[in-house]
Amino acid sequence: MPGSSPNSPTESVPDVSVVVPVYDEVESLPELVRRIRTACTENGLTFDIWLVDDGSRDGSWKEIDRLHAEDDRIAGIRFQRNYGKSAALAVGFEHARGQYVVTMDADLQDDPAEIPELIDLLRDGHDLVSGWKKRRKDPLSKTVPSRFFNFVTRKISGLDLHDFNCGLKAYRREVVKSVDVYGELHRYIPLLAKWEGYDRITEKPVKHHPRKYGRTKFGFERFIRGFLDLVTVIFLTRFAVRPMHFFGSIGTVAFLFGFIISLWLTVDKLVFGEALSDRPLLLFGALLILFGAQMFTTGLLGEIVIQPRMEETASYQVAELRTTPDPPVDNPSVDDSPSETPSPSYTSP
Repeated sequence: MPGSSPNSPTESVPDVSVVVPVYDEVESLPELVRRIRTACTENGLTFDIWLVDDGSRDGSWKEIDRLHAEDDRIAGIRFQRNYGKSAALAVGFEHARGQYVVTMDADLQDDPAEIPELIDLLRDGHDLVSGWKKRRKDPLSKTVPSRFFNFVTRKISGLDLHDFNCGLKAYRREVVKSVDVYGELHRYIPLLAKWEGYDRITEKPVKHHPRKYGRTKFGFERFIRGFLDLVTVIFLTRFAVRPMHFFGSIGTVAFLFGFIISLWLTVDKLVFGEALSDRPLLLFGALLILFGAQMFTTGLLGEIVIQPRMEETASYQVAELRTTPDPPVDNPSVDDSPSETPSPSYTSP
């Protein structure tokens, strides 16, 4: 049935935008859209759905086109080729207009009936709600590595979530407009959001269903890429604007240990007359000093590289702004008429 136009005055800003990356899921789409529509309408939520076709080859785009013709609250975006889930989410976030944004996978393993409760948690004051597939309907070949991956991520990141990779998440609109998702960083959106200052993050156990159609598009290699992405996101969120703190800390520790070893060997030679030619520790100490100097130099070069960028761009998220007009000045040559205060501009680091 036709819905309201996205540009109509009554629904210019829907309550929720549902962003769904799609890759070869033609069989799932009609049921997925029907269940999203039911969950939202039965709970009084106005909505739009953004189906992002990530280079499908099974006719998914044709099905998205048909669904849009039936209900113009369903929008479609088609990539020329497969770019990955992060790219699909990034473009979906860019187009999402809702007060709240929900993401979910297209394979029907995520349950659209969870949407109202996720929105309720956002309305209670949370910035982000992450789904937790507490009882996964997947084989052990996926669940065991996933639990290990989530454990390591939780310990390294300091963010107490049980399921970083769950596709079912809900955000306040400001959050998705602030995070920069690329590569395969979609797993770490909560961590990226926390870095931007949106730290009211919680999780909710959600239903997880067995895959109904097709097969999974991810293999074991995603855990290797996930770990590498974790290292990337930790570095970017903590040290992107201060590389000297990262490389310099490593370099200082290495140089200090190398210096202590060398000093001890020097005393051993001069005071006790011990020979150094057959002491592997001498080489180890020299290598530590050299490695420490290299790390320190790398950090210094990093600071030199980013300094012009930091001078040109503001890397701060402005939460609120309250101003009053400047007081009049006793100078008739100065125009003291009230002027509109420009909105703050900012970019993500």
